[in-house]
Amino acid sequence: MAENKPLAEDFEAQRPHLRAVAFRMLGSLAEAEDAVQEAWLRLQSAAPGKIDNPPAWLTTVVARICLDMLRARKSRREEPLDAGERILPRAEADPEQEALLAEAVGLALMVVLTRLDPAERIAFVLHDMFALPFEDIAPIVDRSVDAARQLASRARRRVQGGEPPAAELPKQRAVVEAFLNASRANDLGALIAVLDPDVAFRSDAAAIRMGGPEKVRGAEAVARLFAGRAQAARAALVDGGFGAIVAPRGKLLLALRTKIENGRIVAIEAVADRAVLQRLELTTLS
Repeated sequence: MAENKPLAEDFEAQRPHLRAVAFRMLGSLAEAEDAVQEAWLRLQSAAPGKIDNPPAWLTTVVARICLDMLRARKSRREEPLDAGERILPRAEADPEQEALLAEAVGLALMVVLTRLDPAERIAFVLHDMFALPFEDIAPIVDRSVDAARQLASRARRRVQGGEPPAAELPKQRAVVEAFLNASRANDLGALIAVLDPDVAFRSDAAAIRMGGPEKVRGAEAVARLFAGRAQAARAALVDGGFGAIVAPRGKLLLALRTKIENGRIVAIEAVADRAVLQRLELTTLS
């Protein structure tokens, strides 16, 4: 036990940095914590005296774990929707802490990162955010140094391209949060104010089994549907767009995907199918 004490102390000193690296790669605090914990397990099993630079070694290990997680996430999205039952994503992380991390990264960047390929995301985060040299990044993404540099450059162009326009993101977030606040307050007028007159709501089969209607159209009808019903909902990035999740006691039950145009919600989709939820990239915002 005494021999492991310095190792544990070194790891705990690096934990905030490792969590920040993993969160920027994964966009989920729960998954970031999983990656950091896996790095700790690998550190414990590493041969004594073989790690010359523990901080650099741990950063590399976390990056490789995150790359594997991103690739697994991508492969799950490519599977058929009837792939069967899966364990739901973890959601036990402190939402307030996750919101603070999301703010630190920036809404625009969080949205664009979800659209990068796994290797692009790893190369960009490690180099542009944490100043890791491409000589160290190349073996992580299993590319040459020049190829790793190209990955980061391609990711940088997509980020700088403003996809979507960064100026619109705070406005879209405000619309979703106004919608949730009005729903919690059972304020029909405030709900109608943030809905397009021809707003369309639809549910997947699993959400219908939970008691929701299949389709509803029109601002007043959708407002009445949601009035007083969002008590457990939290604003979130859902696959890079603004929406909400319902996850009582950390169990993800429902995601709401929204489409916003001209400052109003024009479409809402309720998703409760477990296979589909497993594919979604979710980041709590508040």
